[in-house]
Amino acid sequence: MKKKTNRLDAIKMIISSKEVGSQEELLQELNQEGFELTQATLSRDLKQLKVAKAASMNGKYVYVLPNDIMYKRAGEQRAGEMMMNNGFISIQFSGNLAVIKTRPGYASSMAYDIDNRESDTILGTIAGDDTIMLVLREGATPGSVRRFLSFIIPNVH
Repeated sequence: MKKKTNRLDAIKMIISSKEVGSQEELLQELNQEGFELTQATLSRDLKQLKVAKAASMNGKYVYVLPNDIMYKRAGEQRAGEMMMNNGFISIQFSGNLAVIKTRPGYASSMAYDIDNRESDTILGTIAGDDTIMLVLREGATPGSVRRFLSFIIPNVH
């Protein structure tokens, strides 16, 4: 199991530090790190890590990590910088809807994380590139939604 844990950590570090757009590129990077695995194993690892593809700043689609494991980013970062890098910008409420604004490319993985948690406040999400629409349950208050989201998005306030 240790080998798999090391491999998963290596995948997280590679995705965090480089723009990797295909499984072939990721396999090459892993081979350079001393890991030998098949494309099928890599595919299962990516699914387990909940890796998604999102547009990078130059428009190329690259692998991204979901927000709950972004703390594994390579390099020296202070906690405040990591909080800013989770992509969250703002949230606004209107009736039984809420709109979350994110940095480009972050909305789909953030919405995935929201949808995969049991919630008494949120029915579901619809995500674009930098915007998430939340459909709130009847009686959900902005405070209860923010509390729920704070477990997924640390800097929701």
